[in-house]
Amino acid sequence: MNATLSIRNLYKSFKKNDVLKNLNMTVNKGELIYIHGINGCGKSTLFKLITDIIKPTSGEIVFSADVRIGALIENPGFLENQTLKFNLKFLADFNKAYDKNRIIALCNLFQLDFDNKEKIGKYSVGMRQKAGIIQAFMENQDFILLDEPTRGLDTASIQAFNELIKKSIQANKTIIIAAHDTFDELQFDRKYELKDGYLHEHN
Repeated sequence: MNATLSIRNLYKSFKKNDVLKNLNMTVNKGELIYIHGINGCGKSTLFKLITDIIKPTSGEIVFSADVRIGALIENPGFLENQTLKFNLKFLADFNKAYDKNRIIALCNLFQLDFDNKEKIGKYSVGMRQKAGIIQAFMENQDFILLDEPTRGLDTASIQAFNELIKKSIQANKTIIIAAHDTFDELQFDRKYELKDGYLHEHN
């Protein structure tokens, strides 16, 4: 298999608090990975390091060439006084990757109205979460990070999420899900637990 992501001897500290300690992980193309951990264990920090939002204290994170990353990290942020359509187009245009038909299909999957005139600031937690998932997939990204992705989702939306993950893996996307929830319907290639700063692989 081809390594898409290699993490080597990764440490991250905030004011002498060691959040991640000597973390090592290799992720291959097309894998579905699960990282379990309680709130505050460092899952979001790890994703911010992978996406280069923050820098490691030491260690390295290496991607293969031309990886397009999609990510949902913590609570999704949007332009609150704009509509869903405006927000998704605005984000996609950054990478010149606006695909209206793909975005509408994702909105339909999650029962969101693409043409809704309501400002996204008035959306419920679940609706915002669905919009966050959509933006992580809408540019046909090939490496996707999902932090607590089912937060606030109802049963139908969780089923839609599982369907999207399965289809994406069939399309050879690489996905890492970090959460304290379980995902019994998904077949993970590997499972880890992030605890006390260390990443432990489960058999």
